[in-house]
Amino acid sequence: MLVDIHNHILPGLDDGAATVEQSLMLIANAAANGIKHIVATPHQDETYKNKSLIVYTKVREMNALLLEKNIPVTLYAGMEILLNESILDNNLLTLANSGKYLLIELPNNHFPPYLFDVLYKLQLKGLIPIIAHPEKNAFLLQNKDKVLEIVARGALLQITAGSVLGKNGRKIKAFSNQLLKEQLVHFIASDAHSLRHRPFLLNKAYEYIESKYSTDLVEYFKENAKHVLKGSEFYVLDTKR
Repeated sequence: MLVDIHNHILPGLDDGAATVEQSLMLIANAAANGIKHIVATPHQDETYKNKSLIVYTKVREMNALLLEKNIPVTLYAGMEILLNESILDNNLLTLANSGKYLLIELPNNHFPPYLFDVLYKLQLKGLIPIIAHPEKNAFLLQNKDKVLEIVARGALLQITAGSVLGKNGRKIKAFSNQLLKEQLVHFIASDAHSLRHRPFLLNKAYEYIESKYSTDLVEYFKENAKHVLKGSEFYVLDTKR
C-alpha cells in the first residue's frame, strides 16, 4: 500500500490542479503508480488562505467522484502550512485529521530565526512537525548543520520524490542524497502539482532509493507514511542495518 502525504491535487485551491478534470487526471496518475491513499495538502499561506472546512468539503466531493469514476484512490484532508510566527493562532489541519502530524513549509530563500521557537510550541501542543522539502531551502542547502539541529529538536523531514530523481537540479539532488545517506529523512512524498510538469513520481523515487540504498530504507519510508495516515507513531530507523 502506497501513501502520499504531500501534494496539490484538490481543484482550485492553490497552484496545483486548477479544475476537477485536472485533479482527476492527477489522481488517476497516482493510481497508475500504485498510490491508493493520498493526503491532500493544499497550501495555507498569505496567497492561499485555505480553511479546514473548504479542504474537508473538497476531499469529500472528490472522494464521491472517484467512487463514481471507479478510480481506486481514497483522499484524506491535510494542509501544507507556511511557517510564520503566528502559526499557532490559525486553525491548523493535521495530516489525515490525525491530530498529530503537521506539514510545515519553510520559505524557499531564507531560514526563519523563529523556527525553533515555533517548533517547540507546536510540540508542547502534542503536534509532530514534518518539514516539507527542506532540500529546496537555499539556506539549508548551504548549512547542513541546521538540518541536523531541526531533526535533533524533534521535527521530521520530508524530501520530495522529484528532488531525489534530479528533477529540481543537480545541487538539490546531491543534497537530498546526502540527507538520505546520513539517515536524516523520514518521508518521501510526491509534491505533485500537475500531470505534465510535476506528476506523481513517488514510486520511481522508491525504485531509485532501493537501487542506491536498500529495500529496508524504502520500507521505512512506506511504513512512516502509513503511520501518518493512521495517526500512529513512526518508528526510528535502525542505523545498524
